[in-house]
Amino acid sequence: MKVAVIGGGASGLVAAYFAAKNGHRVTLFEKNEKLGKKLYLTGKGRCNLTNDCPPDEFLQNVVRGEKFLRGAIYRFPPQAMMELLEEHGLPLKTERGKRVFPASDHASDVTKTLEKMCKSVGVTVKLNTEVLKIGVLHSTMSDIVLKNETISFDAAVVATGGLSYPSTGSTGDGMKFAAELGHTLTPCVPSLVGLELQGDFSAVQGVTVKNAVLRAKRSKKEIFSRLGEVLFTHYGLSGPLVLSLSALINRLPLDEIELFLDFKPALSEGQLSERLVREFSSRSREQGKSVMRSLLPASLAQMVLREAGILPEKQAAAVTKEERLRLVSALKAFPLRPVSLRGFDEAVVTSGGVSLSEIDPRTMESKLVKGLYFCGETLDLDAFTGGFNLQIAFATGFAAGSGIPANECGQNR
Repeated sequence: MKVAVIGGGASGLVAAYFAAKNGHRVTLFEKNEKLGKKLYLTGKGRCNLTNDCPPDEFLQNVVRGEKFLRGAIYRFPPQAMMELLEEHGLPLKTERGKRVFPASDHASDVTKTLEKMCKSVGVTVKLNTEVLKIGVLHSTMSDIVLKNETISFDAAVVATGGLSYPSTGSTGDGMKFAAELGHTLTPCVPSLVGLELQGDFSAVQGVTVKNAVLRAKRSKKEIFSRLGEVLFTHYGLSGPLVLSLSALINRLPLDEIELFLDFKPALSEGQLSERLVREFSSRSREQGKSVMRSLLPASLAQMVLREAGILPEKQAAAVTKEERLRLVSALKAFPLRPVSLRGFDEAVVTSGGVSLSEIDPRTMESKLVKGLYFCGETLDLDAFTGGFNLQIAFATGFAAGSGIPANECGQNR
């Protein structure tokens, strides 16, 4: 059978490899000048390609689509992807949080290995070739429309990615194809992205706080609470904790979300109060902002003092008990108001896409158009950081590539 794979990213390369390995004649179309362009950006250029955890633990890190994804992850778990890459000559290493990277720390080595795998099974790769449209004939996938020609295929795998990092070519092409062919789309929003906050944070831009607890409430109910690292930016807040939070609240009205940052989670309010008494008493002649530097970076200390209603220049001896209690509250539950998510150009992944109810979870084939398959970020699947989203791409690519039966359609053999 003739199979077209549209998109040469993580899911497309894996889909092309398994389809060709199963005996199909595969042509991979990539509109960029090279394959795996987005892979080069992952893991800050190191490519956190998967997470070495068992399937049940993996699924706990899936934000949307856990039930749909269950079969694919059990059939092609992280360990299967790791073995596949190592068998083809790519040494791997596992770091904190079970994050898996190429031993070389070069994302390019992952792409090169996937490309080598595809070539080893006869995949034809066409770079700088944009697919404009997918044609159907009597509810069966038939034609791939390019700029200067139309080519008939028996099956097509759409692996064009989402909307995040549009500079890499992720401009929603697959979702356009899906909509044109009658599929329902879940509206797309950025995920794993920074939060713009109400207020001016330019004074603390670039300050990183480790071992803080970020909490989120909606209608007074706590919906998120995690220990980790946050980064203050000119627009508000970023860092690992914030990226994870964004995945949970990106489809909620942000004006209903309250955020609180605990700068000293290891200390109870009583312990923190006692420490402040000791600090302010022993350094009574110093300004409050100077004393607070034993607890926080200078710029952050001043921001917290102002939140507590204390002038940073106020002498420690003059700080009242009431002010000290407000300072404890500011340190343990610093209030933050989200205004908006940062855009797709900064988002690690896209949340939203082709509705899962219209896709066969075993094969990733469309339930509406025979011979049409979707995988990767075009689907309404997303997860937290840590290699989970790339593994979703690999697992759904495996399901799509392996799911094309030898006797399907057959008119273009």
